[in-house]
Amino acid sequence: MMDARRQAYLDAMGIRVWVRRQSAPEPESAFVSDEQAPPVPDFEPMALDWDELAARVAVCEQCPQLVASRTRTVFGVGSHKAGLMVLGESPGADDDRRGEPFAGISGKLLDKMLRAAGFPRSAVYLATAVKCRPPDDRDPEPGEFSACVGYLRRQIELVNPAVILAVGQSAARSLLDTDRPEPRRGDVHRYLAADIPVIVTHAPVLLLRSPAEKRAVWNDLRLLKRVYKGANG
Repeated sequence: MMDARRQAYLDAMGIRVWVRRQSAPEPESAFVSDEQAPPVPDFEPMALDWDELAARVAVCEQCPQLVASRTRTVFGVGSHKAGLMVLGESPGADDDRRGEPFAGISGKLLDKMLRAAGFPRSAVYLATAVKCRPPDDRDPEPGEFSACVGYLRRQIELVNPAVILAVGQSAARSLLDTDRPEPRRGDVHRYLAADIPVIVTHAPVLLLRSPAEKRAVWNDLRLLKRVYKGANG
């Protein structure tokens, strides 16, 4: 059974915890066991300012596998007053070395995409849902997303962007209250914690492998421009 401190933390983060009904057993795959789940931090991310939040992320040790393999944590970079926040899934090798998201070749492609849509990097805040590079660039595990959710929510609250661009399906799912395995591109979703529009597009790394998808991404960016313009009056 979940202890009181963990329940209070999850309540503060706005994370719903489903309690099993006796008459309807849950599928095991839908939950993370206590052995898999990272420990609950003994602080409140939503009370931290920018410097305090960055310092906490830098020394975070909630996920032993990630701590053992990372070079450094990857907090985020860009304007703290940005109207657009771009969210990726997790850091790659270049990000891990430099301590910044979207630092490699895929990041340069992202910069070109955003500039073409009228969003220079200097006017954007960039972050990842998971703050450490997973070993061998594997997909982050559910418990690793959960460990970073407080950090991410506080970043969003501090930036308070007009729109969020989620690049990749895992990044989108980390924001959205949805059961869809793949939140649909072409729709305007909502980050419900702050009622912020969310646009979903492909991760830049996919475009490096499949250049034919660039047209689809350009359509996503056109939607982003329309939503951004509407959000800013």
